Amino acid sequence: MSPTNDPFARAEHTARVWLRRITDDLATDDRAFAYRVLRAWLHAMRDRLDINCALHLSAQLPELLRGTFFEGWVPTDVPVPPELSAFIDQFSREAGVNQDESAGLIWLVSDALRELLSPGLLEQTCAVFPRDLSDVILGVSTGPFDEQPADMM
Repeated sequence: MSPTNDPFARAEHTARVWLRRITDDLATDDRAFAYRVLRAWLHAMRDRLDINCALHLSAQLPELLRGTFFEGWVPTDVPVPPELSAFIDQFSREAGVNQDESAGLIWLVSDALRELLSPGLLEQTCAVFPRDLSDVILGVSTGPFDEQPADMM
């Protein structure tokens, strides 16, 4: 079957382009790792959004990544409280990384998606979160694991 006859070719191609952007931003060629990190980011975000916000964000995703976004989603269980520590815990667990790495990885995924989603969508989505969580997602800070400068202690 030629790619032009394959009804899934375009969806697969678009998902690969997005995943390639994530691998580039993570400075890795490990596509499985990049996908795991992206999936963890999508799930941690999705679980803290109300249904309308989740649907709005998901509408911007390529078809295959939209399936990843909704994988395991139980709409009656959301949104969970948007607490930074719980977000970091969920992300770390699903991504298979330690918590010290999480904030940087979250920001790298966010930075890549900021370029792939409609302008301002990520900031608009994060506006519903408490400041500490939106700051970590948007890369304004690295979260609860920041070291205080010596003059701040």
